[in-house]
Amino acid sequence: IESLNNKYLLSVLFSECKGEDRVIQPTEDVFASEGDTVTLDCTFETTRTSPTLFWYRQKCNDFPRYMLKSYSDNAEKASEFQTDRFNAAINGTSVPLKIQKLQLTDSAVYYCAVKPTVTGNTTTLYKNLWREDNTILHNIH
Repeated sequence: IESLNNKYLLSVLFSECKGEDRVIQPTEDVFASEGDTVTLDCTFETTRTSPTLFWYRQKCNDFPRYMLKSYSDNAEKASEFQTDRFNAAINGTSVPLKIQKLQLTDSAVYYCAVKPTVTGNTTTLYKNLWREDNTILHNIH
């Protein structure tokens, strides 16, 4: 995650979840210049009729930070990303993240996740991601 001759590097973490629900992201890094608009792709497979997709950003030496979730025709953004520069809308089986007016601070690893389909006994399927200060980052169901 670095700036190379005023070009910004946005890495897309390849991730694939096994089971009925999964997301697939391209493995290539994206290089762009300040002020550019970039789109990071994410396709997904789910048995849900109304899926919910999440985008996260992880900067160097930091934990993943929740950016937004997209469902139906809506997108809810975390307070840190309450700006028109970040947008993601579900389009069929993809949920591309569009970043406008690119800034140096946007250099990071971006990844998406799909809310999983859970069947059967769910009592043991709750886990938490924790920050370094031992506060909950995100509940995983």
